[in-house]
Amino acid sequence: MSKLTKNQKSVADKIEAGKAYTLREACELVKEITTTKFEASVDIDVRLGVDPRKANQMVRGVVSLPNGTGKVTRVLVLCTPDAEAAAKEAGADYVGLDEYIEKIKGGWTDVDVIITMPSCMGKVGPLGRVLGPRGLMPNPKSGTVTMDVAKAVKEVKQGKIDFKVDKTGIIHTSIGKVTFTPEQMYQNAKEFIATVIKLKPAAAKGTYIKSIYLSSTMSLGIKVDPKSVE
Repeated sequence: MSKLTKNQKSVADKIEAGKAYTLREACELVKEITTTKFEASVDIDVRLGVDPRKANQMVRGVVSLPNGTGKVTRVLVLCTPDAEAAAKEAGADYVGLDEYIEKIKGGWTDVDVIITMPSCMGKVGPLGRVLGPRGLMPNPKSGTVTMDVAKAVKEVKQGKIDFKVDKTGIIHTSIGKVTFTPEQMYQNAKEFIATVIKLKPAAAKGTYIKSIYLSSTMSLGIKVDPKSVE
């Protein structure tokens, strides 16, 4: 068995085995146990008491984080010519239609979010094989298929994220960076969890929020007491 490094031992000493921390405590602790030399992301994992295989228990939604995500989000808007100026003014990184559809068909997916209009879905729909596996396919439920592309761009740039439960019943997403203050992390995490709670399916039985863990890139996970955020 390999020995712990000095940093790993220091981190391990700060986390009490088996203890469930309050959300505020976890937000303070995640900064203390992060030893990466780069700006690490802060991630949250929420295990739900749902069966994602059943359509009436799927949990999917969007949330605008009060303090943003802390990362630069590259946005592509696929729209008609009359909406291009507004999309660019709102901060879209790439704007167009046919030329970008051809680029995507050729394998280009160097963006984080794609926003489009309902009238363009006839052209965008066939890109599902490329965009779907990468989580880039525009979807009305996440607000990325809309007539008001400028508003959608602004929301994404300001910290709007979409999420959904995976096949194991876990929602995993980033809620900020370790350079955030504990209060900023807390506000983002609380808003995210509150949104997940609001989306509880009527068909879900028993305990809905089974567990919550907070971590940063390459750090240990910190167990959070679900009751501290309800």
